[in-house]
Amino acid sequence: MNRTIWKALRITACAFLLITCVIVAFGCNDSPNFSSQSESTAGDTEETLSAQSLRGTVEEAAMNTLTVRGEDGKSYRFHTEDVEITTGEHGILIGDPVTVTYYGTLDAALMMQEVEIVSISVTDQEMENPNPDNTSSQTFEETTQSDPYEDTIIKQAQAILDDMTLEEKVGQMFIARCPKKNAAQKAAAYHLGGYLLFGRDFEGKSKAEIVQTIQSYQEAVTIPMFIGVDEEGGAVNRVSRNPQLRAVPFWSSQALYQEGGFDLICSDTREKCELLHSLGINLNFAPVCDVSQNPDDFIYDRSFGKDAQQTAEYVRVVVDTMTQEGMGSVLKHFPGYGNNADTHTGVAYDDRPYETFQTSDFLPFQSGINSGASMVLVSHNVVNCFDSQFPASLSKTVHQILREEMGFSGVVITDDLAMDGVREFASDDQVAVLAVQAGNDMLCCTDFETQIPAVVEAVERGEIPESRIDQSVLRILQRKVHLGILSF
Repeated sequence: MNRTIWKALRITACAFLLITCVIVAFGCNDSPNFSSQSESTAGDTEETLSAQSLRGTVEEAAMNTLTVRGEDGKSYRFHTEDVEITTGEHGILIGDPVTVTYYGTLDAALMMQEVEIVSISVTDQEMENPNPDNTSSQTFEETTQSDPYEDTIIKQAQAILDDMTLEEKVGQMFIARCPKKNAAQKAAAYHLGGYLLFGRDFEGKSKAEIVQTIQSYQEAVTIPMFIGVDEEGGAVNRVSRNPQLRAVPFWSSQALYQEGGFDLICSDTREKCELLHSLGINLNFAPVCDVSQNPDDFIYDRSFGKDAQQTAEYVRVVVDTMTQEGMGSVLKHFPGYGNNADTHTGVAYDDRPYETFQTSDFLPFQSGINSGASMVLVSHNVVNCFDSQFPASLSKTVHQILREEMGFSGVVITDDLAMDGVREFASDDQVAVLAVQAGNDMLCCTDFETQIPAVVEAVERGEIPESRIDQSVLRILQRKVHLGILSF
């Protein structure tokens, strides 16, 4: 064989080997959770050689969004506007098996997946395995495993809800500033969901006195209450300012971090939870998630004082620790306070663009949500890029963003409805109705004796569907079970 022919054969062999490697590379899929469906239409490009499939269960379904818990245990949120969706007989329910077919790459760290969706197929939970004899296929039970504990909580909470009167349901939606007199009797009469305690409730009292007082509230009601405080540390402390309860007040997050980093923040959070628990307190309105690096900002002293990424890590550490300690957490003040004025004393208008919230303010809240925060508190700031007509606490748009874009499925609570920042938009009775219509689950208030009857009357007039009340109360009951406040 001459040299020219031998050279040609070697080139041909190398080319064949290269083509084989490319074919093998495209055929490999090292992810155990996603399958590949071969597509061979003439119009395909190199970037869309195959469509991918995410299989899992429906975690949350809302207008134009769908959240899927994949077989890998991670959550993926998709825009569903103009997407072909096929369903079973009962439509889309939480826990239904779902398959999302798409082009692109999924990233569980994203708030919304940036892929091109081909189709979404949702099937009824009761559907049997269509291939029972095919041992190579996953069975229905294998692909739709649910949490028996969570299922039990939902069923038991629903059973309690079914036996409640309208007045009892609405009362659960209020966490009121604890009145100076007859607090236990009023908690029972109005079926309150909780009390928020302030400095006056601890000042000059011994630990034994406080425990006994809080216990009297719980003994007076049928459904155990949230007992909450603002024990942020630093500028806002309700409990630890009493020297009978702690030698010195808890430090601010900024001082803690400067002294001992996240390790000290973690141990401080744990000590805080232990003290609150020992008094009968089960909900701390913390951490502050607002991003502020300017000492001139109203919120700066209460904030972590760092950029969005560092603040997000601070929130994660605090919420993780509070969850481990069984203490309820409240992320505040959504959608982010920024450099706005104090809404305790007047209306604050926020003119920052939406992009600022996406790239900065939302990040600490998303971190807390991902860590399983109990509640999110919505501020009274008027954020013009979301809603120029209403403060965030009364804005349906802001609540839609929190639910659909941020993926929060827990309890949403207003900031105090007694603040001047919201009172300018409605009277005491009407502001509670607007807050429920906006999407809040719980209303933080002082004038509950006026506002609870106002909401009940709004339901009776048909201004608020009772089903809307049921949604919120079910979330509240579930959260009380998770925190060990309510047991079956």
